[in-house]
Amino acid sequence: FQWSSPPEAIERFKSQEIWFPPPQFYEFCRLCNFSSLGELQKFSSARALEGCERWMPVMLSAADGSIQLLPGDELYPEDPDYTGEKKMVMSTDKKIEDLMKEGGIFHRIVIKNINNFAVYVNIQAKYKHINPLMINCGNSDYNSRL
Repeated sequence: FQWSSPPEAIERFKSQEIWFPPPQFYEFCRLCNFSSLGELQKFSSARALEGCERWMPVMLSAADGSIQLLPGDELYPEDPDYTGEKKMVMSTDKKIEDLMKEGGIFHRIVIKNINNFAVYVNIQAKYKHINPLMINCGNSDYNSRL
């Protein structure tokens, strides 16, 4: 075990020292908004009574990777499969780059391969949550805030 700050964990992921799945990558990107544990605790305490929302990512398979669509994204289905009973599969012959150019409202994790994720969010988070920083494993620009 090794303790790492969220930016350090993301850097270790990018250098392929460690691996974590897309939901954890998303959460590390959210944690990058906080410079200290105290700042995170203050935010969490203030936000705790606002409520929460149940949601599941919906996978969209593209020609050169996949996208985990999240609520609020323009491609997120109106009636997502929360239980797995519908066996909902979304796919397209388009490339990820084309889907990104065509779109305008994003809440998604783009997965180029097992070690190349990117988070794109330009929607307002519900219940006073904080959006993740938009981090792309192809570069190191995680210091700018949304």
